[in-house]
Amino acid sequence: MEVLYYVATSLDGCIADRDGGVDWLTPFQGGGEDHGYAEMYASVDAILMGSRTYELALRFAPEYEPDKPTWVFTKRDLPVPHPAATTLTGADPRKVVEDLAARGHRRAWLMGGGELAASFLERGLITHHQVFVVPVVLGGGIPLFGRLGGGPIGLEMTGTHRYANGIVRLDYEPAATDRKPGG
Repeated sequence: MEVLYYVATSLDGCIADRDGGVDWLTPFQGGGEDHGYAEMYASVDAILMGSRTYELALRFAPEYEPDKPTWVFTKRDLPVPHPAATTLTGADPRKVVEDLAARGHRRAWLMGGGELAASFLERGLITHHQVFVVPVVLGGGIPLFGRLGGGPIGLEMTGTHRYANGIVRLDYEPAATDRKPGG
């Protein structure tokens, strides 16, 4: 089972501003460039997201109905306008990924947020990172990865792409287990 962390970050490593907003991304949207989003979205058959990301989706569209099975990681009782497509879970990420694989899912998009991404990273569950570095400095906000409990986690760069609007995509996969980070 593959887990893709496809995410935009500011140059100073934030995926959202101090208020949890993402309006800073608006100037970089459109213009005929989707930064590979359509291809990425077509390649996944499940979505994994944190509760704050889910709440943001509900704010944008109160009747948010995902067109792919979606698991929201939370311990809170959140509204679920479309329970057939959305599952609230407090389970460990490894258990959810195992359950997804057992159900025949092949690739999931880890949509956010930073704390959830850190928990997936620590467990070795992210198989691909596509990080879009946006040329904006926010000066604070929600970090790309929340607090990590262990030591450094090595990644291997597998590609880069520069877009005309200044965004740079960085592609990473987990480093071989016998390599040290950056080595």
